[in-house]
Amino acid sequence: MKLPFSANLGFLWTELVLPDAVRAAAKAGFEAVELHWPYAVEPSLLGHALAESGLPVLGLNTSRGNVDAGDFGLSALPGREKEARAAIDQAIAYATAIGATAVHVMAGKTDGLAARDTFTANLRYAADQARTAGITILLEPLNHHDVPGYFLVDNATAAAIIEATGRDNIRIMFDCYHVGRSGKSILEEFDTYRQFIGHIQFAAVPDRGEPDTGEVDYASVLPKMAEAGYAGYFGAEYKPRRSTDEGLGWLAAWR
Repeated sequence: MKLPFSANLGFLWTELVLPDAVRAAAKAGFEAVELHWPYAVEPSLLGHALAESGLPVLGLNTSRGNVDAGDFGLSALPGREKEARAAIDQAIAYATAIGATAVHVMAGKTDGLAARDTFTANLRYAADQARTAGITILLEPLNHHDVPGYFLVDNATAAAIIEATGRDNIRIMFDCYHVGRSGKSILEEFDTYRQFIGHIQFAAVPDRGEPDTGEVDYASVLPKMAEAGYAGYFGAEYKPRRSTDEGLGWLAAWR
């Protein structure tokens, strides 16, 4: 079974300017790319590289906010709805300009019922704004080791919030690394929340390096997800231990 792989350029080829990273991903044999925060790059420059490479761009993240002040997302922070919705508008506009099909709305570091209500309301806003552009809204649970204090830490909460929004264009970005780093079974979580999943990402557990090492046998796990009905791309969102090119042996081997 040949699986379609997407290169996450938030971690891969970071020594290159983003348009050149797109070209590098195409040369390496990836079938798509995905982004973190591309906003410093003029959309037309990125769009030109995407058209040249022939790769689709799957998604990007909303702004983290004031990183120097500790922000890691805004949409679950009570009292900062104006900033959160400006970040959502920015992400949807940029995604539309480059042809991206999804926007990951980042929750931020907070907790409590007010945060849950705020996140739910902002996700409704995001879904409604994205609908006319044909864009899917994603939300991603993050493990508490990597991002202490992040609001959204498990798929159960993500699924409940999606149901509470009453919107059908919001899905879970299912990151195998975060699931595994949280001590849960990746395949059991996948089976439980499959109906909510819009995109899958992966990296080695526990160090987030190349996926052909570590505790998870992705050469077995990812095909099982495809056999179970997942028809999307698998996003390689890992941190290369050396250079990106040096660590791509897994891609050739899994072909």
